[in-house]
Amino acid sequence: QVQLVESGGGLVQPGGSLRLSCVASGSIFRNNAMAWYRQAPGKQRALVAAISNGGSTTYADSVKGRFTISRDNANNTVYLQMNSLKAEDTAVYFCNTVLRPRAWGQGTQVTVSS
Repeated sequence: QVQLVESGGGLVQPGGSLRLSCVASGSIFRNNAMAWYRQAPGKQRALVAAISNGGSTTYADSVKGRFTISRDNANNTVYLQMNSLKAEDTAVYFCNTVLRPRAWGQGTQVTVSS
C-alpha cells in the first residue's frame, strides 16, 4: 500500500541539525536512484539531493556543503543529514525514485525557527 515513508522532521533552531529517513519498498528501491525533494509554503516541489545506485550524489546549490544524502541498500533506506539549517529550509520533505517517481508520500515537516 504505502511505498514511501518519510520520518525525522521536526522543529529546530537556525544552525541546528536534523536527520531524515525514508524507507521504501524493496521493489522500487532496488536498482533505482533515490532523491529527496522539498516543498515550501507557496512554492513548487523542488529537488534537494539525489543518490545513484553506486553512491554518486548531487545537490541543489542552496544546500551544498550543508546537507548529505546517503543510502542503506540492505535496509531500503535513504537518509538526509541536514546541518547548519536556515529558516529558508522550512518545508515538507519527500523522498522518491529519480527516473520514474512513484506516488508521493505524506512527507515529513521540517520547521527552522528561533
